[in-house]
Amino acid sequence: MTMPFYMSPEQVMKDKSDYARKGIARGRSVLAMTYVDGILFVGENPSNALHKMSEIYDRIAFAAVGKYNEFENLRLAGVRYADMRGYQYDRSDVTSRGLANAYAQTLGAVFTEASKPYEVELVVAEVGATQAEDQLYRLTYDGSVADEHGFVVMGGQGEPIATVLRERHDPSASLQDALTLAVEALSKAGPDGEPRTLVADGLEAAVLDRTRPRRAFKRLLTPQLARLLGDPADTAPTDPPPSSTASPTTPSPNTPSPNTPSPTTPESSA
Repeated sequence: MTMPFYMSPEQVMKDKSDYARKGIARGRSVLAMTYVDGILFVGENPSNALHKMSEIYDRIAFAAVGKYNEFENLRLAGVRYADMRGYQYDRSDVTSRGLANAYAQTLGAVFTEASKPYEVELVVAEVGATQAEDQLYRLTYDGSVADEHGFVVMGGQGEPIATVLRERHDPSASLQDALTLAVEALSKAGPDGEPRTLVADGLEAAVLDRTRPRRAFKRLLTPQLARLLGDPADTAPTDPPPSSTASPTTPSPNTPSPNTPSPTTPESSA
């Protein structure tokens, strides 16, 4: 009689954690940080269609790293949760804390019960009327929730990025200064630990802007990113097309007039 294969619960949880961490670390980094008018999200993402950061509700946004199909399912579930709660009760009853708790329950159940955990890491952010009311929640693959302050870095090689933000993050910075710092921090996490040069075409950015009237979420498109970053490749003006009207020329004395018939020679006549 063969004995069934046994693995301790501690070993099972460790293997799942290692599996999820490796999957998340293979992705490109995303960061969220506060600035004077709200919360800024920046990440490396060359795709214009597959977004890592999205709106959930009026003043709540979502950012994620890891497997796209898994965090996209979580995003859609969050939108349905927020819409249903806002419809049943009131729009002010939809909060980032409630959404983070719902995500934590889902991630924790998948991590404990499923054979494969979600390879995702999430940030749920809410912008308040003042900077003191801004909220940032970080959720990991096992359903753990952390209330962060100032900034959050997820995925990829996050430690060099977090070191830069820890030293230089300024909550009172303008959007342009905050974006410049975010891109500089992301450029520190190269594949070999070497600094890189990031341009607007390879970035995805969005803000939760408290000065907007109702829906605070706004994407920063490539032209606006290029202007804020001062990227000469994208902001340099193009040369104006040449003028189609030519200046009149004065004919030389030996040039016959176009209306003067040319003399006919006997050889050329039919």
